[in-house]
Amino acid sequence: MSLPAAPAATVAELVRGLAAKRYSSVELTRAYLDRVAAAQPELNAFITVTGEAALAAAARADEARAAGRGGPLTGVPLAHKDIFCTEGVLTTCGSKMLANFVSPYDATVVAGLRQAGTVMLGKLNMDEFAMGSSNETSYFGPVRNPWDTARVPGGSSGGSAAAVAARIAPAATATDTGGSIRQPAALCGVTGIKPTYGRVSRYGMIAFASSLDQGGLITVSAEDAALLLGPMSGFDPRDSTSVDSPVPDYTATLADSLDGLTIGLVKEFFDDGLDAECGARIREAIAVLEKQGARVREVSCPNLPLSVPTYYVVAPAECSSNLARFDAMRYGLRVGDDGTRSAEEVMSMTREAGFGSEVKRRIILGTYALSAGYYDAFYGSAQKVRTLIQRDLAAAFAKADVLVSPTAPTTAFKFGEKIDDPLAMYLNDIATIPANLAGIPGMSIPNGLADEDGLPSGLQILAPAREDARLYRVGAALEAWHEEVWGKRMIDFAPELKVGA
Repeated sequence: MSLPAAPAATVAELVRGLAAKRYSSVELTRAYLDRVAAAQPELNAFITVTGEAALAAAARADEARAAGRGGPLTGVPLAHKDIFCTEGVLTTCGSKMLANFVSPYDATVVAGLRQAGTVMLGKLNMDEFAMGSSNETSYFGPVRNPWDTARVPGGSSGGSAAAVAARIAPAATATDTGGSIRQPAALCGVTGIKPTYGRVSRYGMIAFASSLDQGGLITVSAEDAALLLGPMSGFDPRDSTSVDSPVPDYTATLADSLDGLTIGLVKEFFDDGLDAECGARIREAIAVLEKQGARVREVSCPNLPLSVPTYYVVAPAECSSNLARFDAMRYGLRVGDDGTRSAEEVMSMTREAGFGSEVKRRIILGTYALSAGYYDAFYGSAQKVRTLIQRDLAAAFAKADVLVSPTAPTTAFKFGEKIDDPLAMYLNDIATIPANLAGIPGMSIPNGLADEDGLPSGLQILAPAREDARLYRVGAALEAWHEEVWGKRMIDFAPELKVGA
C-alpha cells in the first residue's frame, strides 16, 4: 500500500498555497481524505472520518475566499482529538462508555478553529478518557506509530501525533494532562505544544483531571503551532479556569534572536534513566543554542523526582470525581436496564462494561485517595508536594528564561512492552508531568534520530506561565538548525516510506 502524495508538510505552506490559489480547499481536503483512507487500516489514527461534512465545509471556505472574506486559515484542513465535543458528530473519548454519544454542541476550541475557517477531517483516536502513555487503552484499538507500526505512538494523544507524522492531517488538536501532547509528539517526530494552564478553554473538553488538563496542538513546526493557537485561545466565561488576558500574536517573535536568552538545564532530568543517545541529541541542541547567542546554565529542582508519585495521586483523585458523571442515567452506555434492576445495579453494570482496565485502575486509586481517613494522607499531602514542585520551577525561572530537557527518556517502545507494568508506563512521563503540576507551558520539538532503529527523539522546552511565546522562539531556532544540518525536516525522513511498508 502506498499513500497518495501529500499536498504539503506544514500549515504555513498550506496557507501560502491557498492564498496563491495553487489549489482550492476542496482539492486540499479531498487529498487529505484520500490519504486518511489509505493509511487508516494500518495506523488506526481516526475514530470518525467526517468526509462529506469536510468537503462541504471546504466548499464554503472556497466561496468565502472568492468573496474576499477568508482569513489566513480559511480552508485549512485539520483533525480533532476525540476528547473535544463536536456538534452532530460522535465524541467517544476512546471509550465504550461514549461509543454512541453524539455531542449537541462544539467545544470552545472546536468553535474557535471553525470560526477561523478550518475544515474538520474527523475525530482522532486516543487512550480511553486520556488515560495512558501509549495509545493501547482505546476501546477502538491501538494507534500505530508511522515510523514503525510495531511501536506505540505515545499517548494519550497518539492519534493526533500519528496523523500529523504520517501527513494524513496537517495539524491536530490534542490535550495534555501529564505529557499527553508532548510525549507522543516526541515519539512520532512532530511538534507538540501544551499552553499555559487556562490559556485554552476546557469547555467542551471531556474532563480527566481538571487542575491538570490543558488543550493544545500537534503540528509539524513551531510556526504552525503559533498560527493555530491564536484562534483556540482567549477568555471563556464558561470555563472557570480560563485566563482573562489578551492573546498575543505568537508568530510575532518567531524570528527573534536568542542573544541574551538564558537556558536552564534541569539537572534532575539528566539522570540514569535517560537513554544515552537521547541525551546526546539534547547536548548537541544545547551547543547550537549557545552558538546562536543563548547562555546555558545548570539549574536544580530537587523536588522534581516526586512529580510522578504526586501526579498519580492528584490525577486519579480528580478522575474519580469527574468520571462519576458516567452513571448510565443521562447519556452514553446503559447496560442491564430490563425493568427488574435498581438504578444502582444498572449503574454498576454499566460502569463495569463501559470502562477499560486502565480507567478502572485510576478510578479505584482516586476513590481510595479521597476516602474518609485517607484524604489528608494522600491527596492533601500530594497537593503540598505539588506546591514544592511549583516553587522549584519558579526558582529555576528566576535563573533562566526557559528550561530545556529530554521530552521522554527513550524512543518509541514496542506494543505490549509496558502495558502490563503500570509503573514502567507511568515513568515514561517523568519529564513532562512537572509542567502540568505547575500550570506552565511546554513544547516538544523533534530532535534527531536517537537509536539504531532510526526512531525520533524529542527536546522539551518549558517557560514560565503566560510566557508561551518564548517556546516558539526557541523551537523555531532549533528547527531552522535542523533543516540546515539535515537538509530537510525530520518529518521528511521516514513516515512516508514506512507507512504500508
